[in-house]
Amino acid sequence: MVSWSSCSLSSLLTTTFSPFNSPHPENGSRIPRRLHTYLSTPWATPNLQPISHFFAESPPKVRLVRGPHRCEGRVEVERNGEWGTVCDDGWNMKDVEVVCRELGCGAAKGTPSGNLYKPLADEKQKIFIQDVNCNGTEDELIECDRVEDVFDCSHSEDAGAICEKSPPKVRLVRGPHRCEGRVEVERNGEWGTVCDNGWNMKDVEVVCRELGCGAAKGTPSGNLYKPLANEKQKIFIQDVNCNGTEDELIECDRVEDVFDCSHSEDAGAICEIPETVRLVGGPGRCKGRLEVKHQKQWGTVCKAGWHLSAAKVVCRQLGCGKATLIKRCCDKDTQGQGLIWLSNVSCSGREEDLQHCLSGLEGYNNCTHDEDTWVECEDPFKLRLVNGDTSCSGRLEVLHKGIWGSVCDDGWAKKEEQVVCQQLGCGKPIFVPAKARKKFVPGDGRIWLDDVHCKGEEQSLEQCQHRSWGYHDCNHKEDVVVFCLGFCTGPGLLESSPKVRLVRGPHRCEGRVEVERNGEWGTVCDDGWNMKDAEVVCRELGCGAAKGTPSGNLYKPLADEKQKIFIQDVNCNGTEDELIECDRVEDVFDCSHSEDAGAMCEKSPPKVRLVRGPHRCEGRVEVERNGEW
Repeated sequence: MVSWSSCSLSSLLTTTFSPFNSPHPENGSRIPRRLHTYLSTPWATPNLQPISHFFAESPPKVRLVRGPHRCEGRVEVERNGEWGTVCDDGWNMKDVEVVCRELGCGAAKGTPSGNLYKPLADEKQKIFIQDVNCNGTEDELIECDRVEDVFDCSHSEDAGAICEKSPPKVRLVRGPHRCEGRVEVERNGEWGTVCDNGWNMKDVEVVCRELGCGAAKGTPSGNLYKPLANEKQKIFIQDVNCNGTEDELIECDRVEDVFDCSHSEDAGAICEIPETVRLVGGPGRCKGRLEVKHQKQWGTVCKAGWHLSAAKVVCRQLGCGKATLIKRCCDKDTQGQGLIWLSNVSCSGREEDLQHCLSGLEGYNNCTHDEDTWVECEDPFKLRLVNGDTSCSGRLEVLHKGIWGSVCDDGWAKKEEQVVCQQLGCGKPIFVPAKARKKFVPGDGRIWLDDVHCKGEEQSLEQCQHRSWGYHDCNHKEDVVVFCLGFCTGPGLLESSPKVRLVRGPHRCEGRVEVERNGEWGTVCDDGWNMKDAEVVCRELGCGAAKGTPSGNLYKPLADEKQKIFIQDVNCNGTEDELIECDRVEDVFDCSHSEDAGAMCEKSPPKVRLVRGPHRCEGRVEVERNGEW
């Protein structure tokens, strides 16, 4: 009977399934053939000896090859400049622990067959050792007993090892996805930037490789990614000089402790996003049958063990919205065909990529295609008007792959504004002179759309024709500004109005936090409440940056004793658009209103008024800046 174990999905996305990975079923363990020969011969004893003798002629070396990273793969040892494999007779987790320790990797995770890692070892390559016998505490494989000069193993029995991969010491921040952004490196738990002096494509190639991204595509300036690095953040290295073949940036030549660069010279990197997950057969790219790519072949995922937490990871990885549905798929006409790669997938829900989750051994399952997994995510496309006096006026921004960006006004006219106002539930567009529009503060992030052309009948701006996402020939002085009638009449966003508010403060962007449920407003207990939670509240309300998390009982009068406390232990990562997207505990029993949470946001929306008209909702448009109209 095959015993199942958990393994990293990173191996699925870069290695090939082989039936040789299954355990030997005879009796739960196996006597190595060579040892068996000795035991069946009177007075014979195995030819075991210290591995130090085996490596006496040259320094000991071990490596893992053909795996997805340097901490997983087929085990090879070096002798006199030649690399040979290790027979898996007697190979177990204690031996892998030593290999992982010697390589500076994390904990031992598995003992896969080495022939999982393609291409296989060449027939001419020697098998140096077998029957390795470590107690698990050694620092190097050289310290373990073993049998040398192997004659009765083939490369189908090569040993493999899976170690926990230590987290990358490099990351890309403020970009549209994990494979693009400003380069930061980690040292002693602190993240610092990289000066772009000498920064080139070879350096980016190494960054992309270390992060498990695709090919290097560009070396943009890091100051394209807003907000810029904080002035207090250190610049750790400059003059990076990689040859392009290194696995990690730390292996490249570099100058540390930088004194002559500023954050305007921070390095950036653009890598290809490797497509390893997709949803097919649905009405759009965010709904459908789940498939994963393995060794250039797409296969399905069995519903067995699949939970909403795993669907959250898929939706995030695809740049879609929240996970809304998981179910078994499908009828015979829409079922998957071919390989079923995964089952019993286990995610926490916080992973950035499905390959960071765990699963049963790839390719081993008892599933059929009527158990394929179907996942539905929210449509990722959203838009908003910011820096206006209400949610129905302001600079237009659209959400793409989790990043808000502006829209260029090339070709922009009344039909496009009709679609925006209708989509926001803000009535019809109203004419505002260009001079008044230009007084709005321009954006400072991405410009997502350009050359938008609508018929005026579309339900969503996404349905209009436009250039590819992110392609434009504009600057932020050309950002679209929209005024809808709703900013006068006041209904605004009826169905999508915020489910959070700040009350009893000096303005709408400061006060005691309240959330709405079924038409009733309740408070939030401040257990675990922090700046990341306040950031989400400020974002949802269209206010500025989060400035503080004051106690809600500063805002008088206090909440009525009869008012319920709806949630506590809110845990946002700070990037969510709405508080409802954050983890939280509902139905609170151990808090009082003296512990109500508060939030202080920057109040920065400009003021606007209509003058000389017959009433307050008609007239000449004037905007206020620095106290002057």
